[in-house]
Amino acid sequence: LQKSLNETFGADKYSEARKEVLTNMFSRPMQMALYFCTGVLEDETLFRHYALNVPFYTHFTSPIRRYADIVVHRLLSASLGASSPIKMEKEAIQRQADHCNDRKMASKRVQELSTDLFFAIFVRVR
Repeated sequence: LQKSLNETFGADKYSEARKEVLTNMFSRPMQMALYFCTGVLEDETLFRHYALNVPFYTHFTSPIRRYADIVVHRLLSASLGASSPIKMEKEAIQRQADHCNDRKMASKRVQELSTDLFFAIFVRVR
């Protein structure tokens, strides 16, 4: 797919603009990743990372960025024996994950609406 897209972008003065528009259009329908507590879900196929094709996957970034990343760092640290276990029930962790998912989806929606608004203003001015 990426090779096909790169050929579509071309090499003229509008290739970067085409790349931005098409990448945005193709990535919007993709399912967003969701945070969840593995102790709550019984279906291990939901742990799979589709694009990487691995059966178990966890993702995190620097823990200064998002609360969910702090929780993942703490859980990984505890599972490796580097720190004491987290004193939270799995249902409480799932509630936190649900809240993080809600905030992430709201943020994504605002970003999309902002992009749509900017594009509408751009088209109107031109």
